[in-house]
Amino acid sequence: MRRILWTLLGCGAAFSVFAQDISLRHDLDGKALDTLATLVLRFNDELKGKGRVLLQDSRGLENKHLPPHLALLDPDDSMEFFGTRPRFRPLHEVMREAGQKFDAAQFYPQVADAVDDASGRIQALPMGLALPVLFVNRAALSKAGVDPDQPGKTWWELQKTAGEIYDHGGKCPLTTTRFAWIHSENVSTQAGEAMVARVGSADKVLANSMVNVKHLALLASWQKSLYFHYSGPGREGNRRFLSGECAMLTGESSLYAEARRSGIDVGISALPYYDDVYSPKPADVLPDGGGLWVLAGHKKDEYKLAARFMTFLLRPEVQKEWVQATSYLPMTPAALAALRGSDIPQNLLDATQKRLSVSRKGSTRAKHGPIRDRLHEFLGEEVAFVWSAGRAAKEALDNTVRRVNEAIAPVALPAKAPAKAAGVSSRQ
Repeated sequence: MRRILWTLLGCGAAFSVFAQDISLRHDLDGKALDTLATLVLRFNDELKGKGRVLLQDSRGLENKHLPPHLALLDPDDSMEFFGTRPRFRPLHEVMREAGQKFDAAQFYPQVADAVDDASGRIQALPMGLALPVLFVNRAALSKAGVDPDQPGKTWWELQKTAGEIYDHGGKCPLTTTRFAWIHSENVSTQAGEAMVARVGSADKVLANSMVNVKHLALLASWQKSLYFHYSGPGREGNRRFLSGECAMLTGESSLYAEARRSGIDVGISALPYYDDVYSPKPADVLPDGGGLWVLAGHKKDEYKLAARFMTFLLRPEVQKEWVQATSYLPMTPAALAALRGSDIPQNLLDATQKRLSVSRKGSTRAKHGPIRDRLHEFLGEEVAFVWSAGRAAKEALDNTVRRVNEAIAPVALPAKAPAKAAGVSSRQ
């Protein structure tokens, strides 16, 4: 493995023998990095010296502002990857210009919905997606007298479980990762509430619905009771769960592989929902997470090589290897078919196929771009005051909505002065 990474990182002095090099920035480690490195080496071998993909760890760079050609990331992490928010090129455009066959219909509808634009065009390769789930430390729940296979289907039931864990000595019953996605977007979707709606000629964010206010207020009450511990807006909560500090975690399904390797007896359940809203849809959870994004500002031949690499990654056998190692969602039906007969439980594959196959028609999720970026940024800032200063849930969400909608509002151009009529003086 060390030889593979040494080669892929471009160490040595043999650059000139390759016709083309492109860089891929990431923040992976462990099994996921080993697998990506192996796949990249295999792709490079197929090129027979006509090009290379070189891996670039975002955590060890002296100059993060120099853009790579590709980046495997969640756009929420752009500041950590680049020190700014860079310009991405739409993947469908790169693939078309390179002459690579690429059709949005090859992806599962819900997978495409996570990375497309308002017109259904794919913006990035969705190879790092996950579903929101509830993880439990089975030993911690058993110690509290709770059936680890039944932690709670609703948020009200989960409150009882958290209380039992706390009463039996658990210092951190529940924490979370990716707060905006799990506790705003998915809470809305399960309740049948739109996150974004068209109002007149502009899109408006609707993150302050009754169910969102109720949910944030409930979490604030749990925090005061020490049932819930907020770890941050990103993935900070993962370490607290994997270390055994916290008994439960609302997080990404892709953490499952790492959790099992960590030695925790981990259980995984559906994300809780509210059963006291009109026509709840508990299964309507949103895939989200990382994608392979193309950076702007590079040469035509470099984009051609990037497009070839995307086509390589879409092969069913390549996807199978990637999904087995990382627990990310399969991108296509062909990939899931390749996973049949693997060590992944068939009932889990069946459930995944059922959810990802749901039509994306009528989707009201926040698409990647200014709306989603501002929603996650401002929500993170506003809820921080809920935890630290006791700000009311409604005030925090109202502030979030106001700030997002002001930030994305189209700039009004000054009205033009009326043209003077010919032969008419301006002085009366």
